Amino acid sequence: MKILIIGGNGTIGNKVTAELKKRHEVVVAGRKSGDVNVDLASEGSIEKMFQDVPNLDAVISIAGATKWGNFEDLTEEDFYISIRNKLMGQVNLVRIGQRYLKDNGSFTLTTGILGEDPVKGSVGASMVNGGIHSFVIAAARELKRGLRINVVAPGLVEDAAERQGHLFPGHLPVTMKRTVSGYLRSVEGYVTGEVIRLY
Repeated sequence: MKILIIGGNGTIGNKVTAELKKRHEVVVAGRKSGDVNVDLASEGSIEKMFQDVPNLDAVISIAGATKWGNFEDLTEEDFYISIRNKLMGQVNLVRIGQRYLKDNGSFTLTTGILGEDPVKGSVGASMVNGGIHSFVIAAARELKRGLRINVVAPGLVEDAAERQGHLFPGHLPVTMKRTVSGYLRSVEGYVTGEVIRLY
């Protein structure tokens, strides 16, 4: 397969990229690094990315900025940062990308445990994660040409535990091997409309 991975150089992305490269052609996209650049907050940037990387069998998104902060301190614009990037960025990948993927291709989006088990300061991230879960379940019923869509929802991953563990008190890190397995299930399997929970 020819697979595009947005965020393929990140903490989770680099492990997913390394595993899929063993069997497939992988193109990495990122805001500032990768084989091609993309800004998820820009429809035009997403469209150009798909034009520059044709004949795709699968798209994986492991990207999308969110704004953290105490609920009482968050402004409307703070919420829109999470909405424009992580929520609508991934929705637009599918909305635009459905015209470019080959028949029977797949989309794999990324959320996380915060959609169901929020921590302090995560209200913006938790909100968009829940929205993406609902979007995937609904979009799977309407995509044409055999296209599939799933979302991988990891917990705190072990490679980020030292850096982010203090934000997730009491959470046991998820191994990178288990995390990668969720993406393999979505891309190389045949499931659709699933929230693949890894926690």
